[in-house]
Amino acid sequence: MNKKVEEKVEEESEEKKQTIASNLYEISRKVLLAAVGAAAIAQDEVDSFVSKLAERGEIAEKDARRLVKEVLDRREKLEEEKRAEREKKHPSAATKADIEALAARLNELNKKIDDLIAKKSE
Repeated sequence: MNKKVEEKVEEESEEKKQTIASNLYEISRKVLLAAVGAAAIAQDEVDSFVSKLAERGEIAEKDARRLVKEVLDRREKLEEEKRAEREKKHPSAATKADIEALAARLNELNKKIDDLIAKKSE
């Protein structure tokens, strides 16, 4: 009887884990979409603002284009700096290629150790 109860609890626990993972995915997806939308709106606002300045004659068309480019370049630079800072704090997981390369290196070192042990015992 206890085994059935344990299995039932385990099934419910697994379902809860899947539900939590699904909810986390959806929340992450929505946050990402909101960030992309905010970035697009911000760029549109900058373009609109600079276009209005150029229309009013407050800045030259050439200067307006340069200003938009500077703002966009600055935003890209800031995003890259933030990404690099996040990467320092939380390095990404090893890729399959990284693991395979380390496994190959480990095998190579094990072979060298075995060869040295064999030479020493001779």
